[in-house]
Amino acid sequence: MRRRPSPLFHLGVTAAILLLVAPIGIVVAISFSGDGSLAFPPRSWSLRWHERFLGDIRWQRALWNSVVIAAGASLIGTAAGFLAAYAFVRGGFPLKRVLLSLVLTPIIVPHVICAIALYYVASPLGLVGSLATVSLAHATLGLPVVVLVISSTLQSVDPNLERAALGMGCSPAGVFRRVVLPLAAPGVISAALFAFLASFDELLVAMFLAGVRTQTLPVRIWNSLAMEVEPTIAAANAALIAVTLAVLLLDWALRRARARAA
Repeated sequence: MRRRPSPLFHLGVTAAILLLVAPIGIVVAISFSGDGSLAFPPRSWSLRWHERFLGDIRWQRALWNSVVIAAGASLIGTAAGFLAAYAFVRGGFPLKRVLLSLVLTPIIVPHVICAIALYYVASPLGLVGSLATVSLAHATLGLPVVVLVISSTLQSVDPNLERAALGMGCSPAGVFRRVVLPLAAPGVISAALFAFLASFDELLVAMFLAGVRTQTLPVRIWNSLAMEVEPTIAAANAALIAVTLAVLLLDWALRRARARAA
């Protein structure tokens, strides 16, 4: 008979979760402070720092840059990752394990090393400071996550369905479009959402590749911490937390809807 976890175990898990969530709650609470400096607990409550964050053109531009870069990275990474995952799951070609290891390298190599390498590639070509460059670099970093998620989804797709479609006269491109893609759509959407988050929260690569007018929100927060410490930074971090939470809730809702449909 399977033993039920003891109350002490539940207490320990609850304490660990609270310990991990507490810093996030502190940042959010400070963002609603009416004080003129970062302090916890706040002595008064106000929306002034959120209003300043949303009303300052510099913060608006940084937020917009982050959204544009993350959307582009998600689109590029998901498209490339889907094709790569399909090749790795269905294909039987030489050096497949070696190529898969190379695709997963950004997970293993520290981001600061990737950032330096990407900078030395982009700088001689004059590509530093471009939104497209940062987006492409972030797509490279998010590619391993996309490949892992979609590979897991494709392994649950019965290959006999593809063979049956081919036997009925459907072209390989038609099988891919009408059979594989619809069945793998939930995993593709989840992979795209996680690729978006991986780009939206990324700091190091953006610091090396982004210019003054293409700063992302994490880079803007980092520079503000170096120059001036004000609660606007907490409001910006609260925006990062809100976007991350919204994307995770969207992914959870899609998974739950898919489970109900199944």
